Amino acid sequence: MKKYFYVITIQYLGYRFHGWQKQPDVKTLHLMVDRTLNFILEGKPFKSLSSGRTDAMVSAEMAAFELFLQEPLEDLDAFLELFNYNLPQDIRALTIKEVDEKFNIINHPKTKEYLYLFTYGGKCHPFCAPIMTTILDDLDIDLMKQGAKLFEGAHYFKSYCFKPTDNGIYNRTIELCELVENNIYTANYFPKTSYLLRVRGKGFMRNQIRLMMGTLIDLGKGKLTLNDIEHSLKPDVFVKMEYIAPASGLILNSIEFE
Repeated sequence: MKKYFYVITIQYLGYRFHGWQKQPDVKTLHLMVDRTLNFILEGKPFKSLSSGRTDAMVSAEMAAFELFLQEPLEDLDAFLELFNYNLPQDIRALTIKEVDEKFNIINHPKTKEYLYLFTYGGKCHPFCAPIMTTILDDLDIDLMKQGAKLFEGAHYFKSYCFKPTDNGIYNRTIELCELVENNIYTANYFPKTSYLLRVRGKGFMRNQIRLMMGTLIDLGKGKLTLNDIEHSLKPDVFVKMEYIAPASGLILNSIEFE
């Protein structure tokens, strides 16, 4: 039987979801996407597969999943419109395109860019909570900017994987890692100044960006030094990093398939 394959890009606010992957008794993104697909496809068989999992409360400007069907979609634009009409308001479908059976969304080479949005020094408006982390202590932002640059390039990232095993692949390359002032997201209830960590690379491990951000926050608080970060990235070094930054500041910004 011939099958039909489509890649759909979506964006979502992750704050009320327990991540992508389906789990018993909790609301996840995959559950809501499949529930909506089941409704608009009127019970026809389908399968959906994500390009990667996001953790509970992590948001996405652009994520992607593959849709497998036994019958072709007649009108992609009409399908996208119907999909959006029935999705909950914190999930939006962006694009759909047909691919062939050789395309594998999990194994296909891709570059992901993450943003981590944060501010410091005072209590924020509660509306900031879904996408911005507030650090109440003072932070040395200039030092954190230097620290962020240390992650760029090829390094041994075992210290930045949650519960690493002995057989993981920890030699990885980060194409870009920079800490800059946030001028992407604005709202009248945001603090006057906020910041974001931008990280781009081919593949990330469990909690990697949040561990990197947590390390930079500890650097900014004076709990760690630049030397500590340099040491943690050396071959075969494993340092248990104490602080995983909260999930709600993390945003999957883009995903590019080669």
